[in-house]
Amino acid sequence: MTIRSDRAGAGNIGPGVGAAPSGAQAGGAHVVPRARSGENTPADLSAERLLSAYSTGELSPVEAVEAVLARIEQDDPALNAFCLVDPDKALKAAHDSTERWRRGEPSGRLDGVPTSVKDIHLTKGWPTLKGSMASSTEGPWEEDSPVVARLREQGAVFVGKTTTPELAWKGVTDGPLTGVTRNPWDPSMTPGGSSGGSAAAIAAGMGPLATGTDGGGSIRIPASFSGICGIKPTWGLVPHYPASPFGSLAHTGPMARTVGDMALMLDVISGFDSRDWMALPTPGPGLAGAGLGENPRELVRGMRIAYSPTLGGQYVDPEVARVVADAVRVFEELGAEVEEVDPGLPDSRHDFHVLWYTGAAKATEALTDAQRELQDPGLREIIEEGLTYSAQDYLTAMATRMAMGARMGRFHETYDLLLTPSMPIVAFEAGLESPPGSDDRRWTSWAGFSYPFNMTQQPAASVPCGFSGSGLPIGLQVVGPRHSDARVLRACRAFELARPWSYHRP
Repeated sequence: MTIRSDRAGAGNIGPGVGAAPSGAQAGGAHVVPRARSGENTPADLSAERLLSAYSTGELSPVEAVEAVLARIEQDDPALNAFCLVDPDKALKAAHDSTERWRRGEPSGRLDGVPTSVKDIHLTKGWPTLKGSMASSTEGPWEEDSPVVARLREQGAVFVGKTTTPELAWKGVTDGPLTGVTRNPWDPSMTPGGSSGGSAAAIAAGMGPLATGTDGGGSIRIPASFSGICGIKPTWGLVPHYPASPFGSLAHTGPMARTVGDMALMLDVISGFDSRDWMALPTPGPGLAGAGLGENPRELVRGMRIAYSPTLGGQYVDPEVARVVADAVRVFEELGAEVEEVDPGLPDSRHDFHVLWYTGAAKATEALTDAQRELQDPGLREIIEEGLTYSAQDYLTAMATRMAMGARMGRFHETYDLLLTPSMPIVAFEAGLESPPGSDDRRWTSWAGFSYPFNMTQQPAASVPCGFSGSGLPIGLQVVGPRHSDARVLRACRAFELARPWSYHRP
């Protein structure tokens, strides 16, 4: 087992996928990525494709895990997506899985699928440091969080833990403990965050599945910036333990390369866990992925879909706006009724800050002065601001949430789904909280399409919908009313069938 830390210099650009592409210019500008036909190694296969190959004997879990570990060894020095890799444990689990498949007795729906875990989720036998130098590496580490327990029960093979900013506090992935995580499409750029390690790993073929958390966009931001898909489920559908200091803003969800994989993983990790006192009841079998098929018209037929290009007048880069508008037209071509309309949400950034910053203050209240000196400076700043808010401020922010939830509930009485850009911009320079030249340092200044739907607890997914002229991915956000996760996934699947993206690789 290897635990990685920036104390040893992690995060520097190295060889492999981080090398500049042929024709790239200095400073990280890219040519538009070429479509790559077929898969080169088992590391490039989806979870669904791996499971099919296991069942026919075409491929074994050992071969798949070996390919993923080789990809990590080759490319992670450039990307810094992992803070821990455990080849011995992964290969032992892969050998056990191979024997089960040989007997025709797989142990679950993900038996043998290489999977990584965000370093926010407790994982038995591995330290969970949450990206913080204040965390102790001493065990014992004897408990799985609910999402990890479900994956383990279904036979997933854990290859390692992925990087996160300290306490998952911001929309990019860098911090004092593990350094800077980089984007496989251009390693001078951020993959987004806070689930940036998971996103970078999936985009680079270092495993088809990874866990993510999303308190203000932390699944959807890196999915958009890194060219993968991810969903923030209805709050409570996936149980969360230990309870997040950010309360009911914080969701756990799947991150994957394809919608089918995302739906499969969501099915596995959904359902009641007694440790989460606010978890929803276990849904029926296959609820999250119900109805996914091969006919995109059937998947969206009869849907009335709203499209908000700016979600209340927010700035959107013109190139992003063009690509997203083109993606929205696909739904019209598939037979859905699409109307450009805005839901009329208020500017909730200050209210989100009250909830987010007080959560950060609560999470760190027991730290010593020496430990606080080791923290990410930006995190220290929001903690100090969080300590200035009163109970009345907190209740006012919660009242804003309730009003937003009621408004969106009424909105979805008319519209089945809402489409927006996932992000108003493409990925920017790695190691920064905001783009160069921004007049606001905080990540929330450019994440206004994501955190409102944490306030309302709705399911919201990001799927790749195109590329910028510099070759960086652009994401489309699909939002549904609470408890409509299956509907959101059906729409994502329809778009994926109409505009396949999985053959585009960094």
